[in-house]
This record gives sequence, structure tokens and C-alpha cells, in this order.
Amino acid sequence: MLNSFLRRFTTSASTAKPLSSRVFFDIAIDNKPSGRITFKLYDDVVPKTAKNFRELATGQHGFGYAGSTFHRVIPTFMLQGGDFTRHDGTGGKSIYGEKFADENFKLKHEKPGLLSMANAGPNTNGSQVGGYLANLGLDIDALQFFITTVVTSWLDGKHVVFGEVEDGMDVVRNIEAQGTRSGRTNSKISITASGTVE
Repeated sequence: MLNSFLRRFTTSASTAKPLSSRVFFDIAIDNKPSGRITFKLYDDVVPKTAKNFRELATGQHGFGYAGSTFHRVIPTFMLQGGDFTRHDGTGGKSIYGEKFADENFKLKHEKPGLLSMANAGPNTNGSQVGGYLANLGLDIDALQFFITTVVTSWLDGKHVVFGEVEDGMDVVRNIEAQGTRSGRTNSKISITASGTVE
């Protein structure tokens, strides 16, 4: 009887969905290997958004983040990436199609190192231009993402937070140092490889 219980417990525990998955980016600055960023995704709060990021990191749909760049970096604000189609901040796509609705705004931009979705206004995870970040002088696509480098509470309720930097904040700071107030980077910042962390 005890063995039967343990067998059932082990089976259910091994098939349970993890509350958070982990994704990595290997970074190069001007083609020089510059470290790895590891992200923890909030699958339990925003599963659809986390799944999109994770599967774009693995490239399992035939497209994704590997080979793309952080095209816009503003010190004391954020690093923006995810345009793997046009490479200029006006492209990108999701695993769901051209756009998908904001999942929820339960999580706040309350610390540096948070992963959040760029968008062009409510429920436009897919639009080409405009929106809240664009009002700050950014050309954005909602299928792109950004990593905060400071608390950005003014973005609460406008952008979906879906993960955080778990390891490699020093790499984030190195990337931040390549930015300018306009967002133009002083160096080419590439994601040379990406995927999941077991």
C-alpha cells in the first residue's frame, strides 16, 4: 500500500509543470564573447507570455532570438531586443502570430533586471510602431522585449512583466554601458546562442 502511494506521488510529481522555466542568452559585444545571461520566467503568473519567450529562445519554430541583437540600449532605463526579422527595432514575431493580447499586469516593474514585453498600447503585442515606449523616443515592436536596469514603475499596467535576470546581471550592466540617451548602441551587442537551462 505504501509502495502504491509512493508510486502515485512520484508519477504526479515528475509530470507536474514547473512554476518557472529558465532561459539563457550568450552575449557578444563587437563579436567578442561577453558572458551569459540566465533568466527565470514567471510561468505560473504569465504562462502564455513566458512560453513565447522560451520557445523563441529555443528556436523550435524555425525562428527566434539566436543571431539577433540588442538594438536599443538606454542607460539607467533598459535594454531592448527581440527584432530577429528586421534587426532595426521595427520587426519581430511571436509563436502565436502577428500579435497577442497582454496576458495580465499582475507583476510590477519594481526592480532592475526584470523582463517585460514591449508594446504599442493595450493588447498590441505585435504592432509595428507607436505606444508607450515609442513616446519615449523608441521605435518598438510589441513582439520585442526589454530588460530593466532600474525600477520603472511608470510602466506598471502598460507592459507585461514575465521574468527576471537570475544570473548575469554583470553582463546586463556591461551591455547598458554600451548605450546612449538616444538608444543607439556604441557597439554591436549580439545574442550568439539562446535556449533553455535544465
